[in-house]
Amino acid sequence: MPAPMQPPQALMIGVGAFVAWRMLWRVRRMIGRQRLSSVRPWLSAVLFPLLVLLLLPLAVVRPLATIGLLAGCGVGLGLALYGLRLTRFETTPQGLFYTPNAYLGAALFVLLVARLGWRYAQPYATSAPAAGASPADFARSPLSLLVFGMLAGYYATYSIGLLRWKARAAGRAAADLRGGA
Repeated sequence: MPAPMQPPQALMIGVGAFVAWRMLWRVRRMIGRQRLSSVRPWLSAVLFPLLVLLLLPLAVVRPLATIGLLAGCGVGLGLALYGLRLTRFETTPQGLFYTPNAYLGAALFVLLVARLGWRYAQPYATSAPAAGASPADFARSPLSLLVFGMLAGYYATYSIGLLRWKARAAGRAAADLRGGA
């Protein structure tokens, strides 16, 4: 007869199911035409660089971790510039809309969730859990910081691109109003 499931295992399965559901919801929300929010791009453009700055002092302890974080930010920046070129922008009477490339943002998000899942499942997968493992260990792992840096660089740069497009669209609308008067 199999042993009953231990509470920590049940909790991990529950948390895993919740994260999978939220990840699916988030990925589905990234696909397709979206109205440009007046707040969300600002949040991403400010919060992701702040998170990188908060992680940087923890990563400095290990040079490879610092390189991973900064390299990830650079790769994310490049992917965002490429993603902005693939994005379809629309200015309509109902507002500003954009259709991002469905694969870039979703792939980075899934990569981060997979890396986090691996980091948290690793002690359960090995017969001898790591002694003294702490959440700060995430900030010292070069691979984890590479993935986070890619995500942060991508979303911060993409959001700045959206804000620049919004400003250009507002400038064109103002010019049209002046020219039509």
